[in-house]
Amino acid sequence: MRPFLAAANWKMNKTPEEAVAFFREFKPLVTNSNHRQVAIFPPMLLLTTVREQLNDGSFLWGAQNCHFEKQGAFTGETSPAVLARLGAHFALVGHSERRTLFGENDELCAKKVKAIQAEGMTPMLCVGETLAQRESGTTADVIKSQLAKGLAQADLDGPLVIAYEPVWAIGTGKVATPDQAEEAHRILRAQLNDLGGARLGSRVQILYGGSVTAQNARELSMLPNVDGFLVGGASLNPQSFAAIANVK
Repeated sequence: MRPFLAAANWKMNKTPEEAVAFFREFKPLVTNSNHRQVAIFPPMLLLTTVREQLNDGSFLWGAQNCHFEKQGAFTGETSPAVLARLGAHFALVGHSERRTLFGENDELCAKKVKAIQAEGMTPMLCVGETLAQRESGTTADVIKSQLAKGLAQADLDGPLVIAYEPVWAIGTGKVATPDQAEEAHRILRAQLNDLGGARLGSRVQILYGGSVTAQNARELSMLPNVDGFLVGGASLNPQSFAAIANVK
């Protein structure tokens, strides 16, 4: 059985003091469960603050991005080797904001997935279509291509999580209907089967992301191919993110 994973992407939000206050309120709100994982993706400057708050092992944490090289002349970048040394469990790859605002493509994502796995961490590869692509009926082609190209250099026996984030639903207040979400997740799981066999498709968690709230999380969590959420805005509030985490 794939565990449910509630992941918080704080993006470029919170000060160290606000992060400490978040966990002070959040931790008591999350009920214990053997079938649920909770992960926090803070801004890079808050990694050590979050690590200190989670040193009891109650929750997982990761980085929102990293480079594909361990070290070198890459001003402003973050080494996956250093992230692993700090104790990170995850690193995001290919979030739509990285793709659209910073020009990251599938080939770069593939290098990052390989580098993150090589350091013993779990890459969380994000895929998703734009509104124009959905309206033109190419959603399946887009997300299958992003998945295949993003995993082109991956160890398919290694750690891996996929996040389906329709670009048109990120931060817009729009959310995919249960039918839309399940269809996309089913396509991605079938693609995993094609790439690495039934074992890959059955073990890899596929998260939904796109204006997830405490109000819509429960219905979405009941879908057979939705294994959790990558949450943006609603993860900044400890009460709303706890409500999402507690749906399973």
